Amino acid sequence: MPVRLKTAPVAVGKLASVAFGVIAAATSCWSSPAVAANAAACDWPGYRTFVERFVQADGRVIDYSTPTQQTTSEGQSYGMFFALVANDRATFDRLLGWTRTNLAGNQFDVHSMHLPAWQWGRKPDGSYGVLDPNSASDSDLWIAYDLLQAGRLWHDTSYTKLGEALAGQIVSKEITSLSGLGPMLLPGPQGFQTGDVTRLNPSYLPLPVLRALASEMPNGPWSKLAENAYQLVKTTSPQGFVPDWAAWRAGQFVVDPKNGDIGSYDAIRVYLWAGMTASADPLARPWLAALGGMRTMVAQTGVPPEKVSAATGTPSGEGPLSYWGALAPYFKTLGDERGLGLARTHLAALDNPVQGHEPVYYDRVLGLFGTGFIDGRYRFDEAGRLVPSWRNACD
Repeated sequence: MPVRLKTAPVAVGKLASVAFGVIAAATSCWSSPAVAANAAACDWPGYRTFVERFVQADGRVIDYSTPTQQTTSEGQSYGMFFALVANDRATFDRLLGWTRTNLAGNQFDVHSMHLPAWQWGRKPDGSYGVLDPNSASDSDLWIAYDLLQAGRLWHDTSYTKLGEALAGQIVSKEITSLSGLGPMLLPGPQGFQTGDVTRLNPSYLPLPVLRALASEMPNGPWSKLAENAYQLVKTTSPQGFVPDWAAWRAGQFVVDPKNGDIGSYDAIRVYLWAGMTASADPLARPWLAALGGMRTMVAQTGVPPEKVSAATGTPSGEGPLSYWGALAPYFKTLGDERGLGLARTHLAALDNPVQGHEPVYYDRVLGLFGTGFIDGRYRFDEAGRLVPSWRNACD
């Protein structure tokens, strides 16, 4: 299962071959005919910083805050999404190629599709390779989405077919049918169903992604899965705070028997996905309403809690920079100017880091999602399709 370390201090200056990656990314972006009419649409300093500090020239995204110098399928999937928003096809292809070779064992094509391992890094003997072969379904959804949108935006059906093949494997291996509910996404193929308990992760179900998959593959389980995902969030968030984990037992959603009802580093993404959902989506308003506790608490205290009990609303700690990245679209969509102003103030640290306190991987990726959205670099339409600013500028 994906257990991600997100708060350890980062080691900087370790990207031996980053310069090539940065130059290639910038060259791809600036030389693309699609953005020649409006080069400013392609100038995304936060993305350039992300590529420079976390993406190797071969397409590997590294989380330096972890002892294993790990790469996750999550990092690869987010990197591909950002490359698509930046119209940086060269980096997109490098990220895809590294994922195919190292996480999927070169079995990542239309006729032989293997779900990518979720974790790769330094082994106890000092060698590098897969650390956990189980896949992470949220990352798989995002990679499928990235590929489908790349096919549409870059007019290349090879991406589309690859995305469809991956989506087929997700349906086959990572979606189960819960008695009394219907289709639900397992966090991974192995280890989440024991006896009559099925463990679930609300942050693995971004509504725009599910909508896009439903649009591309209307005969699949995606529309019903979106409805069930909303029921999961609504039922498990009685105080307006969503937990990291939940479970399904005896025909109902219950507190996760392993991790309890605490919402923290996984759950913060649920507010992000909700904030990015198109307002025309019929689930957008009720989904946001189910998450109202976070808005109220930040209004009262000025900070998001690092951890909060979904059952009681009892908070503890102060959320790190990554939380502000996740909450910025949430505040923007809610029309909460004070909350959005607080988020912008905190997120300025991404552009002006204090020496010795460089933002870590999770700060950077959620910060890119958040600032990219509130600055208008991308949005999602009602069908979940990605609408990047370069497409608007140049169509």
